[in-house]
Amino acid sequence: MSGEYLIVDDEPDLCWALENLLTSKGLASQKAQTAQDALDLMKTHRFQLAFLDVTLPDMNGLDLARRLRKLDPSLRFVIVSGYLSKEAAAVAQAQAEGLICAFINKPFLHEEILSVIEDLAAGDGGR
Repeated sequence: MSGEYLIVDDEPDLCWALENLLTSKGLASQKAQTAQDALDLMKTHRFQLAFLDVTLPDMNGLDLARRLRKLDPSLRFVIVSGYLSKEAAAVAQAQAEGLICAFINKPFLHEEILSVIEDLAAGDGGR
């Protein structure tokens, strides 16, 4: 899956871990620690996929996904959260409406992130 990846999380260690994992696989990424930072990055970058935390200091991650989707309807989202579970009503609703393509609980295994990326690449031919 080519293209740049967006990482949005207010935990610097998580941003670092995701960024290094992606870099180790030859994938470029940008990171943001707030929703506003992510919105600002969208002005100058086009992303293939965004990893979003649910609990950001300035906006809910699902609300951020909706705003980012308006800026780029082709952008896909993976929620990475230690706050919500996969079974949470908000997550289920976001998946049902096609807003998010995957959900990963924190803490995560590197293989979980890579599996999501591979699955999405296989599903769209790498776009």
